[in-house]
Amino acid sequence: MLNSERRFRGPAWLGLSALTMAACVQGPPPAGPPVPVEKPVEEARVIVSTTLAKVGLDGGALDDQTEPCDDFYQFACGGWIEKTKIPDDKARWVRSFSEIHKRNEKDLLEILKSAAKGSADPAMAKLGGYFGACMDEAAVEKAGLAPLAPLFAAADSVKDLKTLTDAITTLHQYKIWAVFDISSEQDFKDATKMIAYLDQNGLGLPDRDYYEVKVEPTKKPLTVANGKKAPGPSPATPKKQDADKLAKKRDILKKYEAHVARMLELSGLKSDKAKAGAKTILKIETALATVSKTKVERRDPKALYNRVDRKGVEKTVSNMPWGDYFTKLGYPSLSAINITSPKFFSAVNDLLKSFKPAEWSVYLRWHVVDSLAATLPKAFVDQDFAMRKVLTGQEKQQQRWKRCVSATDRALGELLAQPFIKKRFAGKSKEAAESYVKEIGKAFRKAVRNLDWMTGKTRERALAKLDAMAYLIGYPPKWKKYGFEVGDAYAKNSLSYRRWDLKDRLGEIGKPVDREKWEMSPPTVNAYYHPLKNHMVFPAGILQPPFYSVDAAVPVNLGAMGMVVGHELTHGFDDQGAQFDKDGNLSGWWEPNVEKTFKEKTGCVDKQYSSYEVLPGLKLNGKLTLGENIADMGGVKLAFMAYRAMREGADTELVADGYTEDQQFFIATGQIWCSKYREQYARMAVQNDPHSNPRFRVNGPLSNTPEFASAFKCEAGSNMNPKNRCAVW
Repeated sequence: MLNSERRFRGPAWLGLSALTMAACVQGPPPAGPPVPVEKPVEEARVIVSTTLAKVGLDGGALDDQTEPCDDFYQFACGGWIEKTKIPDDKARWVRSFSEIHKRNEKDLLEILKSAAKGSADPAMAKLGGYFGACMDEAAVEKAGLAPLAPLFAAADSVKDLKTLTDAITTLHQYKIWAVFDISSEQDFKDATKMIAYLDQNGLGLPDRDYYEVKVEPTKKPLTVANGKKAPGPSPATPKKQDADKLAKKRDILKKYEAHVARMLELSGLKSDKAKAGAKTILKIETALATVSKTKVERRDPKALYNRVDRKGVEKTVSNMPWGDYFTKLGYPSLSAINITSPKFFSAVNDLLKSFKPAEWSVYLRWHVVDSLAATLPKAFVDQDFAMRKVLTGQEKQQQRWKRCVSATDRALGELLAQPFIKKRFAGKSKEAAESYVKEIGKAFRKAVRNLDWMTGKTRERALAKLDAMAYLIGYPPKWKKYGFEVGDAYAKNSLSYRRWDLKDRLGEIGKPVDREKWEMSPPTVNAYYHPLKNHMVFPAGILQPPFYSVDAAVPVNLGAMGMVVGHELTHGFDDQGAQFDKDGNLSGWWEPNVEKTFKEKTGCVDKQYSSYEVLPGLKLNGKLTLGENIADMGGVKLAFMAYRAMREGADTELVADGYTEDQQFFIATGQIWCSKYREQYARMAVQNDPHSNPRFRVNGPLSNTPEFASAFKCEAGSNMNPKNRCAVW
């Protein structure tokens, strides 16, 4: 996945990722606008002068006071960063993703406002009904907690183990994931089959590490070589840094406990019971967090695959009446089951009896309120946002129309996509994306054939996987049908959607795999690679400026959208994707000696990114971000190769305000990541997000790219032309 923008709890495991090279000496770095790089005689072209604006770049975003070879991210984005203010209702703002999302959001609003006025078209009527109910604040206030009454009744009914498991089952019917969750996915060992997956869940904070109070000691303060604006050695001692981290964690836990208490009070509990209940909830969630896998552990597909089927689940969690559970979910004969963590579910078996029924009752009540807060009266929405502010630094709640557009897209995304693509998705965008995929595929084929560390059989299998890789562009070939009723009550509509969506997903089990099914809606500004389906998906939402423009020059489009395509393709061969073969099966298709070298190369990437500091004392997690870092590196390399191939034989070269085509390519790559973010968000992202901080999504890959050093004549040993580089693909 290219980008990550999530609420508190992330999706399932699918993310939807060392030999070195001597640096080239290219002479001293340029002062001011770089001097055009001379081409070999046989490649000499007629130079045509133009401007950055005309080729599709933002000259105003540049910081020409920063040397490109010192800190390229600052050079490419410094001007934009200086003049950009993060909107009050955002925790971060990205020049590409956020600006496109803002445009798309307005388009979707116009579509939904029109639909809400009434339509004879059933699809538009459903969209208008869902959006209109969300926007009707007066009706939401009047309904109060009434729509949640059956769920509260289930939570309040807990008196023993049987009523506890019954209540958990009732909540799960509406995707309120108390304790654990259930979904469908392809069998890792046989990707032609869909099976059930039981996964860890049940937390109210974004990740299990928010509950841990033990902090591993820092070995030593880090100095980050990312340009003149980077911090030097941290003045804090490792002991002081650890104490600061622990203090921040405890402060969040304290505020979380107060938040839970307030939400429970709003739900009807008296103040003293709400406060006691919050302490109980923190105790239960801490117990679940303690036995949950870390995000790094969850990046290992082999460890996530533990197919035990019905008998194995019944043995592992004998205190859960699985027959009743599956029957009430609507699938009594379900037997093909994988559990992502035997340790977690074994512990859950004990925890079901370890806490008193009254303790479980208040825990379940909390998860009902937490899961559905957005559909409730303003007091709940405001309190829910108060906790989000603590975690992300977002200053103001989004306007209701934005929240309702997002909610409608989540529930009815492929209905909403149909009028959106007519309005926004130009046919040339689809053609361009297809041409980029073709050229970048050729580049990957060439790169694999030239790898000196990959031998015959493994090379053949890698190329076979490339040949089998599919790509879906713009929107799905067939539209999803939404089989739930939409009325005039927002909370009821949300519950109806949730119940239908779970049944729809579990209904896939035992049926042929639909390899053309999408995991995100077409208006989404993102892209992803699915290892089990071995396909890339590029929604219409992202195929827009500044990622792609019909008016932009080839180097600019390839530096932006080409990098996106190369990024997703490389995911098929990152540390996770490389474990799945051409058919999507988790298999050992690597020869042992080649796999050993591959792991050495990915280890180099881990070490490099683990040395980067986002804030003083706050390092990136090289293991958590490994797959995305490999994809970023591969994306730049493949896109550059594709751009060069597409410009081969051209008679002219566009030099824009003194910048060559090679330089334009790298500026385009840098400028898609121009970002500003609040400190709280940066801290949360380092802990939870498998993507690196934007500065290092630029400086990391480009410092590993010899062609970048050549284009900007970076002196050997400079930050962007280091002595040693990491290279995987």
